[in-house]
Amino acid sequence: MTNPPHTPDTAPAPRLTVAVLGPGGVGGLLAALLSRAGHRVLCLAGERTAETLRTTGIQVRSALYGDFTAPVAADTVLREPVDACLITVKATALDDALTRIPPAALDDALLVPFLNGVEHPALLRARYAPDRVAPSVIRVESTRTAPGLIEHTSPFAEIDLTGAKVPRPRLDALAGVLTAAGPVTRVLDDESAALWAKMSFLAPFALLTTRYGLPLGEARTRHRDELASLVAETAAVSRACGSPVDPAQALARYDAFPPAAKSSMQRDAEAGRPLELDAIGGALLRAADRHGVPVPVTARIVRELREAGR
Repeated sequence: MTNPPHTPDTAPAPRLTVAVLGPGGVGGLLAALLSRAGHRVLCLAGERTAETLRTTGIQVRSALYGDFTAPVAADTVLREPVDACLITVKATALDDALTRIPPAALDDALLVPFLNGVEHPALLRARYAPDRVAPSVIRVESTRTAPGLIEHTSPFAEIDLTGAKVPRPRLDALAGVLTAAGPVTRVLDDESAALWAKMSFLAPFALLTTRYGLPLGEARTRHRDELASLVAETAAVSRACGSPVDPAQALARYDAFPPAAKSSMQRDAEAGRPLELDAIGGALLRAADRHGVPVPVTARIVRELREAGR
């Protein structure tokens, strides 16, 4: 029997040393909040970004957490012991970014990836100790406008912390630290369900808005049939992977979103940055193929995005 989600209490947590690989919108926000809560934070980035962070710290503008500046340490490679390392880079940058975390340097630290998609845990467990990899999901809207400048625009920041092979007490302890710093964090027993729950919402949103270059409000109105098909196909794949999703609830969530909302993939396309198309659309197609689930609309949109050089 699966235990219910556990939300730890907010008792005082010990001071930790936390590395953050990729101090962008998500990583920068978490780094600043953890630093403000009294933890030592080490940001891992390129030399120019690292120098900026060492000099100015991280400045956050947030209606939820206030406007503040938090000091952080910064380096280009992990060279000191840490209690946890948060991976907050995009999937497209993961391979190169991992060179900043030598397995020997990581030692016994928890590795906590906040990446889109469902395939990265296997990659990380092949490279690092499997019982130290804690794949997690964050719900937040936060953007890096410049190195060390973070705009947190959502009225929430919520984390689902998982780790099928990680001892539960270690997950609970880290969840307590994160919750005390700001983001409400719960520990979930079912890692696959947590990752697929995000994938089931993200994939239709990202694929449709990026394919047509439209904010969600226009996309859900002008391409309603395609959105419904994407949602149904993604739900079918998720269900085949052991993580049931209700398509009607997913559509209702899209309808409740602000009409001007854009997916991160769409924003990357507009800025000419590499897209997480393979980590999201590609992973969905591979899972569908493994389980024999037909996904014609998803396959077409992914193909069209690839043909467009996305």
